[in-house]
Amino acid sequence: MSIQKPKQALYEQFAAVAKALGNPQRLELIEHLAQGPRSVEILARKLGLPIANVSQHLQNLRRAGLVAAERDGKFVRYRLADESVLSAFTAIRAVAEQQLAEVERIVRGYFDERDSMEPVSREELIDRMRDGLVTLIDVRPADEFVLGHVPGAVNVPLGELEERIGELDPAREVVAYCRGPWCILSFEAVAALRGRGYRVRRLEDGLPEWKAAGLPMESST
Repeated sequence: MSIQKPKQALYEQFAAVAKALGNPQRLELIEHLAQGPRSVEILARKLGLPIANVSQHLQNLRRAGLVAAERDGKFVRYRLADESVLSAFTAIRAVAEQQLAEVERIVRGYFDERDSMEPVSREELIDRMRDGLVTLIDVRPADEFVLGHVPGAVNVPLGELEERIGELDPAREVVAYCRGPWCILSFEAVAALRGRGYRVRRLEDGLPEWKAAGLPMESST
């Protein structure tokens, strides 16, 4: 079949992908799927949305080639199509951070209030863990930790931090990470631990970026 205007046809497909990404709930779904494959029921619970709404968002992402589905018994599990989807999400985030004043306002008003210190780079973390200088905590929920985590990390979900804070050695620096660079969980954990006198910083990003960099992973499955 001949295409009269191939460039226009291509740009229509590019626009279809951009349209699929142009929704805050779908971007949040991509963040969650970057942690590992999930069923629509689990995703709906994590986002606090009706299953029907989440299913519709997933179908939009699937039609755009951004997610894939696979059957696991009676459940259908969704996953990111490949690493390029996370790259697209990261690019959108980077442009917004650089160009939108509202992003800066939100960062200053919420995130900087909880942690304005320079985060730990992946390279620095690897060096400090090799030398036994830090305790690395993964503050995501346990079901996400099981799917994959940074080697040597201890899972201390944010909701359990208060009751498990005694497990952390106050003489050692703590590094916290979660789903990504703007994941609220790690900011809240840092603020809580600093309030208790701990030396604590965040990892510069989260598990998906660690994985995308080709660094080692562990799984509890």
